[in-house]
Amino acid sequence: MNHPIRVRTDLDSVRARILEVAEKHFRRIGSHKTSMYDIASDLGMSRANVYRFFPSRDAINGFICKRILDEAADIAFAIARTNATASEKISRLLIAIHNHGKATLIEQKHMHDMIVAVMREDREIVKAHIEWMVTIFEAIIREGIGAGEFKVSDPAEAARAVKTAFMSFFHPVLIEHCVQHGEDTEASLREQIGFILKALAKSD
Repeated sequence: MNHPIRVRTDLDSVRARILEVAEKHFRRIGSHKTSMYDIASDLGMSRANVYRFFPSRDAINGFICKRILDEAADIAFAIARTNATASEKISRLLIAIHNHGKATLIEQKHMHDMIVAVMREDREIVKAHIEWMVTIFEAIIREGIGAGEFKVSDPAEAARAVKTAFMSFFHPVLIEHCVQHGEDTEASLREQIGFILKALAKSD
C-alpha cells in the first residue's frame, strides 16, 4: 500500500519539475511561445500527464508569476525584520522592490511580459501580493509610531496610502512606461520616498 505522505511528496516533486521546465522555456522564448507540448516533451511526459497537474498553460503562468512576486515579498519581509529605523526600512524596502521589478523588465523581459499578462487576467494573485505588501508596510509604520518617528492615527490607512503613492514605481506596466520613455526613475523614486516619509511624520 502506498503511504499517503510518500504519494503526496512524489506528486509535489513532479509538479515542481513541471514548473521548473516551464520556467526555463518561458525565460528563453517567452510563455506565449511555449506550448504544453514543449513542456511535456522536455519532461519526457505526455501532454495528458502534464494536464493532470495543471489544467492549462495559463495555470502554469500563474504559479510562476506568484513565485516571482513572492521573491519581491521576501525581499520586503527581510528588510522589515532588520534592526534599522522605520524610516530607513521604508526607504530601503521601496528602493529594493522597485529595483527588483526594474531588473525583471531589463534582464528578464520574457518574464516581465508574463507577469504583466497574468496581472491583467488573474486579479486574485495580484490582490494577495499587494495585501501582503501593505501588511508589511503597516507593521513598519506601527514600529515607527512606537519609536516616535511617525505620527499617524491609523496605521492601516497609512499603509494603504504608501501603497498608492508607490504604485508608479511598483506596477510592472508603469515601470516599463518609465523605462521606455527614458525617465530617471531612481531620482523620482527618492523624491517620492521623501514625500512619503514626510507625510508619515506629520501629525493629524
